[in-house]
Amino acid sequence: MFTGIIESVGHLRKVERRGDDIRLTVASGKLDLSDVKLGDSIATNGVCLTVVELMSDGYVADISAETVSLTGFSHYQVGKAVNLEKAVTPTTRLGGHMVSGHVDGIAQVEDRQLRGQAIEFWLSPPQELGRYIAHKGSITIDGVSLTVNEVQGHKFRLTIVPHTAGETTLVDLKAGDSVNIEVDLIARHLERLMSYGSQQADGAPKSEVTMELLARSGFLR
Repeated sequence: MFTGIIESVGHLRKVERRGDDIRLTVASGKLDLSDVKLGDSIATNGVCLTVVELMSDGYVADISAETVSLTGFSHYQVGKAVNLEKAVTPTTRLGGHMVSGHVDGIAQVEDRQLRGQAIEFWLSPPQELGRYIAHKGSITIDGVSLTVNEVQGHKFRLTIVPHTAGETTLVDLKAGDSVNIEVDLIARHLERLMSYGSQQADGAPKSEVTMELLARSGFLR
C-alpha cells in the first residue's frame, strides 16, 4: 500500500525485454534504500513493483505482461524519469490517499495551461474508467495522489501546485503525453458491492448495499 506522496524522482537505467515481460533497472535518486530488502515493494510511476535485486543507488524489478499491457512501461526508454515511493509502514503519515499500485489504465494529457503559479491539466482516461472519477475525489497519476477539480464527461481537470510539480515528473508533462492512472479504491469496491446481488446464482447471498444506504451513510451528496 502507498499514499501517492512521492519520495524521489529516479530514472530508468536499463530496460530489458524478456518476451512479453520487462526487467527494469531503476536508479533511485534521493530515495533512501537503507531499509529496503529483497521482496519489498516500490511504486514506480504508480506501479507496485517487487525488488528482485538491490544496489546502493537503485533496484531491479520485473514487470509481467499483464502490467505491461495496462501501463506506459511498454514504451518507456532508458533515461525516462519516474516517480518513486516506498510502501507505507504502520507509522507512515497518510498524506495522500490509499494507493494500491495496481494501475487501471493509461490516460492522455489533452491540455496544459498555467494558472498563476500552478499548472492545470485536462486528461482523458479510457471511457470505462470515467465512472470512477468524481469531482473532488482522489486519483493517482504516475504514482502521485491528486484531487480531481472538475469533470466533464469522462475527462477531468487537475491543478498541480508548484511544490508537487517540482518534486515529481508532472512538471514535464505536456499535451499528447500518456500517464498511468489508478482510480480510487473505494469507488471500485462500491461498484462491486452494488452489482453483486444481480450477478449471483440462485440461492447465493445478495448485496444489501443500495444508493439509499450509501446516501444515508454519507458516501453520496
